[in-house]
Amino acid sequence: MARVLGDNTAPELLSWGERRARWVLVATVLGSALTFIDTTVVSIALPAVGADLGAGSTGLTWVVNGYTLTLAALVLLGGSLGDRYGRRRIFLLGVACFAGASALCGLAPDVTVLVAARAVQGIGGALLVPTALAILQSSFAPGHRARAIGAWSGFTGVASAVGPFAGGWLVQTTSWRWVFLVNLPVALAVVLIARRHVPESRDPGACPQLDVPGAVLLVTGLGALTLGLTAAAGDGRSVPVTGGALAAGAGLLAAFLLRERRAAAPLLPPALLGQRLFVAANLITFVVYAGLGAVFFVLVVALQVGAGFPPVAAGLSLLPVTVLMLLLSPSAGALAHRTGPRLPMTAGPLIAALGVLLLGRAGPGAHYLLEVLLPAAVFGAGLTLLVTPLTATVLGALPTEQAGLASGVNNAVARTAGLLAVAAIPLVGGLGETGLTDPARVREGFPVVMGVCAGLLAAGGLLSAAVLRPAARDRP
Repeated sequence: MARVLGDNTAPELLSWGERRARWVLVATVLGSALTFIDTTVVSIALPAVGADLGAGSTGLTWVVNGYTLTLAALVLLGGSLGDRYGRRRIFLLGVACFAGASALCGLAPDVTVLVAARAVQGIGGALLVPTALAILQSSFAPGHRARAIGAWSGFTGVASAVGPFAGGWLVQTTSWRWVFLVNLPVALAVVLIARRHVPESRDPGACPQLDVPGAVLLVTGLGALTLGLTAAAGDGRSVPVTGGALAAGAGLLAAFLLRERRAAAPLLPPALLGQRLFVAANLITFVVYAGLGAVFFVLVVALQVGAGFPPVAAGLSLLPVTVLMLLLSPSAGALAHRTGPRLPMTAGPLIAALGVLLLGRAGPGAHYLLEVLLPAAVFGAGLTLLVTPLTATVLGALPTEQAGLASGVNNAVARTAGLLAVAAIPLVGGLGETGLTDPARVREGFPVVMGVCAGLLAAGGLLSAAVLRPAARDRP
């Protein structure tokens, strides 16, 4: 039986195989799967959304970025809230927020409401994503935590693999609205399970002050940059908006960094910027995940609008990536342990870049196996080499007791990179304000965007070779 928290007490720790432990795992896997699946599935639904709501490139990119913006900017604050007020409480609040916003997305009468609801979904995701892993870390006994977190990773990976197929099937056979409405029964199950089986926990040493001003500056700064990049794809009348938004974004982010130097409990502790390996790993993350974010967004749209594939086929195009990562990530981790992270983090992005270049050739009449699935497998092989060593490098760059902070900052960096990259797609691809729904313009712009993405991935590999010099901790 769990003991009451708040006066130097804590819940009894769980062991692997206990009935309650299984329920805790189910709750965290289902809750996390809501956010993981939603990212890919929504991209598959975008052509149908554009046709139904009359949305152009700007509106469709904001359907994705409204969610990514609030998630990227608030995920660190979400982890702090869980430590301060109770991880189960904040996890449940995040699930409820995500579910309510999903209902509004599914019923949205126009793209403006849809974008606003997606932003609220991102707030829910920022609350539940960091607290899900924190619940596992605090609920399981030390000897059973690695197994619980490994199971969580495996099951969420399976959910991510099934998600694109399920999303494509829903779009193709029913309506894009069910991509959002299907979240409701899953969220209800998570709430019922968590309320009954998940123990409450918090960090008694957590700072009572929350860096809310820092979070506000981060949200508004990233939002202004995203607006500026999106507006840059418009006509000449958008130039003042573009310049003003980009300048405002840069100023707000500078104010955020100044705020972090004075905050009692900063979202981004300034001392982290003095950790060379941590900064280098996050710089690599930013460059690589900018390319990845754009690929995952534009590929499933271009396969439908430009190449004429149905939603199910577009959804299945990334299946080789997920399968390879599920099967081979442990081997990639073992390789990095033997050689250090430099070799796999150099080769991985370069191989992924080759796969992206090959995927950029997919157009009308493309052979699905040879020109979609095979290049996707090359892309997936590169990602498999990269992701596990990158994660290990980020976590290993800071002391063990700061692993949660290291993971949270890296997660925010990756999502910010994807946010800005997706916002820039209409500009980079010459798509303008309506090009994402125009087959001819998609066919013309798709190879250009994929070429830029391949360049970003290759730059990430070369950056790894340059900055990840073998150090004592990296050598086997």
